[in-house]
Amino acid sequence: MINKKRLVALTQRIVQIDSQNPPGNEVAVAAFLKKEMSGPGLEIKTYTFKPNRPNLVITLKGTLPRARAAKEAVLITPHYDTVPIGTGWKFPPHSGKIHQGKIFGRGASDDKGNAAVCLEVMRSLIEDGVRPQRDIICAVTADEETGSHWGIIPLLEKKILKPGVAAILDSDEFYTIIAQKGLIHSKITIYGKKAHAAYNWRGFSAIEAASRVIGRIKELKIPYRKHRLLHGPTTNIGTIKGGDKVNIVADTCEFTLDMRYPPGTDPHQLIGRIKGLIRKEVKKFKYEIMDFQLPYEIDEDHPAVKLYVAASRRLRVPTTLMGSEGATVITFFKKHGIPAFATGYGSRGTAHTTDEYCEIEKLYRGARVLERYLKDYACATRTTRGRSGS
Repeated sequence: MINKKRLVALTQRIVQIDSQNPPGNEVAVAAFLKKEMSGPGLEIKTYTFKPNRPNLVITLKGTLPRARAAKEAVLITPHYDTVPIGTGWKFPPHSGKIHQGKIFGRGASDDKGNAAVCLEVMRSLIEDGVRPQRDIICAVTADEETGSHWGIIPLLEKKILKPGVAAILDSDEFYTIIAQKGLIHSKITIYGKKAHAAYNWRGFSAIEAASRVIGRIKELKIPYRKHRLLHGPTTNIGTIKGGDKVNIVADTCEFTLDMRYPPGTDPHQLIGRIKGLIRKEVKKFKYEIMDFQLPYEIDEDHPAVKLYVAASRRLRVPTTLMGSEGATVITFFKKHGIPAFATGYGSRGTAHTTDEYCEIEKLYRGARVLERYLKDYACATRTTRGRSGS
């Protein structure tokens, strides 16, 4: 049975441990959770792919023959790194203070509240003597906020995690995320020719050229297939820098571009169009991809999705099938053919903000839903593994 008091205390304690990323150091929070979860019934392993960036993989083993129990495993995976604190907080960002039914602190909603839910559920399963047929795995990962290069990506690439189905716990308001946009983060450097500003015709301003390129990008009409859960493609110029001094014609200008696109859009064609726009303005430039994620969707009739929705309704907790405009680690499961959806119990609009919080009642109700889902999946007579969709 879910212990609400223990769940609240665990959430507070995790929030109180600094794991801002950047700079990126999850050692303290990982050590605390490993000690907290140690005991009979759970296998706990630590995997580290970069110093100070540990990942915890906690397994409740199933009773089916070992190979089948592992192959048909169900994975739940939150992360325990957070974005930087920033300024202007009313409640101390590492206090875990409770006020009007809310727990305040950096990461409370994204994603430490969800991590606490997962761990409380694992502990509850052990205390209730649940003996699942299939493995139940909880992977609490590092580095989600800066690309998952030292977290879920190597765990999947190295086949450490290879479940039958996965639920990513990195959402809010009980939403069930079954579709997500693709993502391209790129850095574009424009090269010009330096000259004295008084004789600017002798040079070629990289800044002015970059501004023309940006104008072309913002006017670009990207063809796409309408999706009932997602908006169309978007572009955003995130940063820009260039030049040396006010009276010098700038010979370099660098800007970063965020592009997000729904399923059905060819990302390589999209990159080609961006390069074509740049070539219309400049002869010399560099285009670098910083992050690349394919779009993802899973059929709403997939057995795992239906089972989760049914568990929610059984406990009278409303859940809405949604698409995600932003990026979660759900896309990394597509490459490995693992059906996945995302859900979570954070508070909408608080992630990455000043005075971030999660609501105690939502965490408690979410823990009950997640526990019910895991029991229904892992203890079922027949597997719910199926196609993930396109």
